[in-house]
Amino acid sequence: MSEDHTNRLGAIHRELHSHLPSEPALRVKALESLLVEKGLLDPGTVDAWIEVYTEEIGPKRGAELVARAWTDPAFHDRLLADGTAVITEIGFEGLAGGHLRVVENTPAVHNLVVCTLCSCYPLAVLGIPPNWYKTAAYRSRAVRDPRGVIAEFGEVISDDLEVRVWDSTAEVRYLVLPERPAGTEDWDIARLADLVTRDSMIGTERDLGRRLGAG
Repeated sequence: MSEDHTNRLGAIHRELHSHLPSEPALRVKALESLLVEKGLLDPGTVDAWIEVYTEEIGPKRGAELVARAWTDPAFHDRLLADGTAVITEIGFEGLAGGHLRVVENTPAVHNLVVCTLCSCYPLAVLGIPPNWYKTAAYRSRAVRDPRGVIAEFGEVISDDLEVRVWDSTAEVRYLVLPERPAGTEDWDIARLADLVTRDSMIGTERDLGRRLGAG
């Protein structure tokens, strides 16, 4: 077999394997298949729960809260005063995992949320936490070097902007209320909610104005 042919086969092999799921994903799939085979799990139920968490619960709930706070001063004030009462009132409670506190970004302050002990997260309004949120690297560095961490997500926080880091626990979960971008004064709640991202409600993204072109 020629060297060129061997190289081409190697390239094909690498290409095929590059599309394989990660090892944890493969383990989960194997476990799911085993449970389905033994009649202990309905695959339709798994699909339904995934859809609920990614499409219904997910960050869309949090984005709706943010959009309403941007457009309704009274709702804004109540959300900041008692986030738990608000999400209970509108039916978003249940998986928040305790008291929900909403902290607001301003021209002078930027907020970043972390859970240094594990991965406490407001599931009821943000859905499933991203993998990076649960890593030891994020949990430690977000406290020691929040500006550096945020920069790795593509944002540069100026030195004159105060950065406040909030440490979630099983009793208190935090949600960042990002600043409303200029130029959205005439937008309705649905359009505004589409502009809000999960990362902006964690605090690793600040400038939502960069997304106006896609809005």
